[in-house]
Amino acid sequence: MLSGRDKMILDELTSNPNVSSMDIERKFDLTRRQLGYSITKINEWLITHDLPTIERTRQGYFVIDQAVITKVSGAEKPALSSNEKPILREDERVQYILMMILSSDEELSLNHFTFELDVSKNTILNDLKQAQHYIDDYELTIRYSRKYGYVLEGKEFQIRKLLMHMTFHILQMVNGESRLKKIAAIQDEEVIEFKNRVEKVENQLNLKFTDEKHRLMPYILILLLRRITNGNQMEAFSIEYKELSNTKEYRATEELLYDMEDIPLSERLFITLHLLTTNIFSSEMLEDDLMTNLLPAVDNMLRHFEKSAVIHLQDRNQLVDKLMQHLKPAYYRIKYQLTDTIVFQGSLSKEFKELHHLVKRSIGPLQKLVGSDIPDNEIAFITMLIGGWMNKHGESIDKKVKAIVVCPQGVSVSRLMYNELRELFPEFVFLDYLSVREYLKYPLEYDVIFSPINLETNKKLFVTKAFLGREEKYRLRKHVMLGVHGFVSDEVDVEQLIDLISNHATIHQEKELREALLQYLDPKNGGNFVTHQEGHDLDLDDLINKKSITLVDDVDSWEAAIRLSAKPLIDHGKIEPQYVDAMIRYCEEDPYIVIAPGVAIPHAAPEDGAREVGMSLLRIKNGVSYTNDYDIHLIIAISAVDKQQHIHALMQLMNLVGSEKECNQLINADSVEDIYAIIQHYSKD
Repeated sequence: MLSGRDKMILDELTSNPNVSSMDIERKFDLTRRQLGYSITKINEWLITHDLPTIERTRQGYFVIDQAVITKVSGAEKPALSSNEKPILREDERVQYILMMILSSDEELSLNHFTFELDVSKNTILNDLKQAQHYIDDYELTIRYSRKYGYVLEGKEFQIRKLLMHMTFHILQMVNGESRLKKIAAIQDEEVIEFKNRVEKVENQLNLKFTDEKHRLMPYILILLLRRITNGNQMEAFSIEYKELSNTKEYRATEELLYDMEDIPLSERLFITLHLLTTNIFSSEMLEDDLMTNLLPAVDNMLRHFEKSAVIHLQDRNQLVDKLMQHLKPAYYRIKYQLTDTIVFQGSLSKEFKELHHLVKRSIGPLQKLVGSDIPDNEIAFITMLIGGWMNKHGESIDKKVKAIVVCPQGVSVSRLMYNELRELFPEFVFLDYLSVREYLKYPLEYDVIFSPINLETNKKLFVTKAFLGREEKYRLRKHVMLGVHGFVSDEVDVEQLIDLISNHATIHQEKELREALLQYLDPKNGGNFVTHQEGHDLDLDDLINKKSITLVDDVDSWEAAIRLSAKPLIDHGKIEPQYVDAMIRYCEEDPYIVIAPGVAIPHAAPEDGAREVGMSLLRIKNGVSYTNDYDIHLIIAISAVDKQQHIHALMQLMNLVGSEKECNQLINADSVEDIYAIIQHYSKD
């Protein structure tokens, strides 16, 4: 969203494209730094609306595309002179009212609001309702009493969080600083004093805060210190002393408060937290423990994103640096729930929505580091940084084929089908794997659907089995490429090359050889075939060992077979006994557990009693009947604690059972050792 100042500048530029930087600085009483910051924010807004950015010439003039002028002029408003008192919108009045309640030392009545905002009492009463709705997310309440007037009730931490957010919003209004000084009775001398203190902090920490934060921080510090001296004490909350007291920001807080010895430790930690959550423009201090852990998390996130978006990010190290500067304050904002509750609004471009979705799917490494979910608006900021970087380097996913996988066969099968198709079509952007119900209300745009069932759609639908052998994959790829592009390229089957090489030589590093062949045969896109893995994926022999393999010739019933297959998982503490009952129940509801002739993978949901990820294998030599349609010889019981950990091993299992020869060897094996040897062989792939 654009602030009031940014909107005025954009209106001025589109109504008078020949205006110079100096003209705008004089007209709106801005410094060169403030104007530069506003142009940056305007350009970010233009990117999200699929519009060309505004460029500045060396002579201080602007290059503005006609598309921008056409778009903005449709909603153009007359520029306001510095002497006019603009009428505030409803959302701005709500922010104004909340700021008055937060900062006023006198008892506030309706008359105070109507006088200050120059609107009727009915309008103010409606605004107060909207204000209450606004602060519901902060778990605060507006109360009125004759003795104290309008006040806020709730936890002091939440009140301060609201105070910081409202200070920011008031400053974004036209004549924001004048308004804030008037509302909160802040003297110019106080602002100058704290600006000097903030600049000393910048020098001490060897960093530069963004213009927005440089302007904001003196007011926040003044208002926070007022609450502290007025006796509004912070209740105990989970600020980790060790984590914050060793930071440079804590030492900077001591510098800020050098002459205020009566400020308690908890309050000093809170102000330190404010400094840690403040965006910085540049810094040379990214060397602490958090940065050491943050760097691999950011790198992993970008690798996941590159694979999902099927792109190669140029000047990647520079982008990592940019993300690191943003994510250090974001880490503390998220961890201590200081993220603004406001999310992006208005029309966002189709490509931004798709990028946002792919970033959200790639955010796992950061989420793991922080230890909690990443709020959607923080993900949106990360998306803007990555999207802006892609735009700068001429990268886009707009022209790429977007695909979804729609599968009614349960989470594990859907995920496996999604992964296999993504490997088969590395040039497609796979957005999601969905159930049929999720598909019916899916919000993003796509070009291609893969599904094992027929669906009513006007998109290109390719009906395919959930599990494909090598020849079936080859035929499906030819069919899809013909349907999507109208031609089939001359392709070399790398798997056939691997087989050919293995007939005449010993391959010691098959995965590395496959990647090298892909890169050699298709140097432009070969890198997209490489699977970047976060940490160590569990192999099939990590989950199925000799102690979890059971051999029998016969069983009495399907239920008895399930219980026998799951016994090793219970014995080794992988599942609770009730998990087995859930497996039996799901088998009655979901016949899609049969993944190959004679092979079934019963499993239940994590909440049904899964303790740890695990697998066990039951071989029934003479088979057991399942739903009168299948004769099952191999049952692999799965303890799935989440949607991810067992997937790599499950894909190896699919490779194994995709071979009729290997399946028959498992069924007819004479010993646990023979079965385990086959499992070990497929665990290398």
